[in-house]
Amino acid sequence: MLIFKILLASAVLLLSLVVAMYSTLIERKVAGFFQDRLGPDRAGPWGLFQPLADGIKLFFKEEFMPNTADKFLYILGPSLTMLIACLTSAVIPWGPDIVINGQVFSLQMADVNIGILYIFAIVSIGVYGIMIGGWASNNKYALLGAVRASSQMISYELAMSLSIITIVMMTGSLSMRDIVNQQQGFNWNIWYQPLGFLIFLICAFAETNRSPFDLPECETELVGGYHTEYSSMKLGFYLFSEYINMFISGAVMATLFLGGYHFPFIDRLGLSPNVFAFVSFLILFAKITFFGFIFMWIRWTLPRFRYDQLMRLGWKALIPLAILNVLITGVVILLNQ
Repeated sequence: MLIFKILLASAVLLLSLVVAMYSTLIERKVAGFFQDRLGPDRAGPWGLFQPLADGIKLFFKEEFMPNTADKFLYILGPSLTMLIACLTSAVIPWGPDIVINGQVFSLQMADVNIGILYIFAIVSIGVYGIMIGGWASNNKYALLGAVRASSQMISYELAMSLSIITIVMMTGSLSMRDIVNQQQGFNWNIWYQPLGFLIFLICAFAETNRSPFDLPECETELVGGYHTEYSSMKLGFYLFSEYINMFISGAVMATLFLGGYHFPFIDRLGLSPNVFAFVSFLILFAKITFFGFIFMWIRWTLPRFRYDQLMRLGWKALIPLAILNVLITGVVILLNQ
């Protein structure tokens, strides 16, 4: 069982890295589509080798460190960001149990009964990687980007947490596996919590620092933001972690609101347990891909907010709406008892 868990963790890590690599290509293709151009098409057929070329370029770029930087924290920043991006996947159920030689194995690395609290605990630590990197660079633009990131992520975590409370109230459990199991068939939480889903989706954009909430980078103002002084694979870690966070955010949203690996009538096909698990994983991956496209679509459609608009949306709009949603959910639950 321990060996299986290690293999599962390695597979999820490898999948996250591959998704992060090819998300860069897909995003550039999507951007080309929206801007009526081709996008990358030179490196390999249809540009499929472009992520490999970008990775090789990052590995061989000049590695430098500012003389006035705090060397330990300068290295710790991107390392911590990458580690935290990968840790969130530990409690996500990637599919139903599989059977090997009569032994049942779970496609969930850690089936803890406080899975949602674990996710928010890890997400709340993510701000440290960005803040440490921006501060350790000893660059005013990097520090401004880090301060923006920390205030933005902390502000939107509040509305995100409140939107998840309604799911906990409805299901009566903090376990990700229990939440998925209660959404079998087409009994998805999005039908009962459309406002909570919308709030969570908007907050996910802010938590991953994606446009129109990419104020921490904001090239036109901060010359790259918190990773201005980074190069080579240290910069690559920050860029990779953004796409891994997109991938994990899509998995969390699919798990909480779109039934996870469930799909209507799939349990009536009479598939063997292992084939059923594989098809269920593909269903979950398709839902994650859908959210990835939404992330890219919004980035290349909407302009960036001003910082005051970003803070006003979080504190004066999303948090009151999330509190109202909690109150309405509580009243409905009481009336149905």
